[in-house]
Amino acid sequence: MTRGIEEGNPQLSTVHSERSRLLGVAYRLLGSASEAEDVTQETYLRWYRLTPAERDAVKVPAAWRTRVLTRICIDHLRSARARREVYVGEWLPEPLPDADLARSTTLPRESAAHRDPVERVTLDESVSMALLVVLEKMTPAERVSFVLHDVFQYSFNEIAEMVGRTPQACRQLASSARKRVQDARSVTTSPGEHRRVNDAFKDAWVSGNIRGLMALLNPDVTAVTDGGGVVSAAVEPLTGHEQVARFFVDVMTRQPDLRVRAVTVNSEPGLVGIVGDKVLSVVSTVVRDGRIASIWAVRNPEKLSLWETAIAKETSL
Repeated sequence: MTRGIEEGNPQLSTVHSERSRLLGVAYRLLGSASEAEDVTQETYLRWYRLTPAERDAVKVPAAWRTRVLTRICIDHLRSARARREVYVGEWLPEPLPDADLARSTTLPRESAAHRDPVERVTLDESVSMALLVVLEKMTPAERVSFVLHDVFQYSFNEIAEMVGRTPQACRQLASSARKRVQDARSVTTSPGEHRRVNDAFKDAWVSGNIRGLMALLNPDVTAVTDGGGVVSAAVEPLTGHEQVARFFVDVMTRQPDLRVRAVTVNSEPGLVGIVGDKVLSVVSTVVRDGRIASIWAVRNPEKLSLWETAIAKETSL
């Protein structure tokens, strides 16, 4: 709907140039590509519901739209807390395919503004699954203050107006959030090492090698699976290298036709499990000291639609 409204509008180029930024803000705040699209569209709908005189009175339209989008996101975050209390099992953010894979879902002559949602979200460490999981543990105000300031470089005065707090309060919220993020990033691994460990994990998983899997897992590894009550998944987090290894071997035993591919998930090395042309799971990992310390496996089909489209399009080329 928004696209139709935009066509012929003199501010079309401005709207297109900022759309990726708004979508990027919304995804980092909500952890959901589909909700980010909805929020971004709602923001533009509210803009175009203004009368021409009201729009002309807005001194900085981009700032107005960012403020509106942020407030909509805060409302979503508050309601999401209530929804997740009744969510079956663990809730994980919606994973994004890498830009190259996502690009296969777009038409060759599509304009940049109308590309796949994944391409319009800048894929860097600020959308890593590890960071998004940390963001989920923050209050809405903390999350907004950190994302807008540390990722998108908004001033605390601007953020204060969006969240209804003082600039000093927003500064403190961002500082608190930053400490949580820094703690989560206390140990970093190079992309090459991360990929090497993931590949070894994939090989051991596919072959059902429990000993091999255990050797690749930190003794205190945790694994979280998200089935959303739609498909089978562990309701509680799994802990310990033996329990996690046996879980993954059991998955392969029950699904012997499962193919596992190395892919990029939210800008980092990951894995995708496929049966036929159906994506069954997307796996993200954190590697520390040469071993996997954390695993997040998204199985909820409602969070895999972008992957379904991308994989199907890729195999048809």
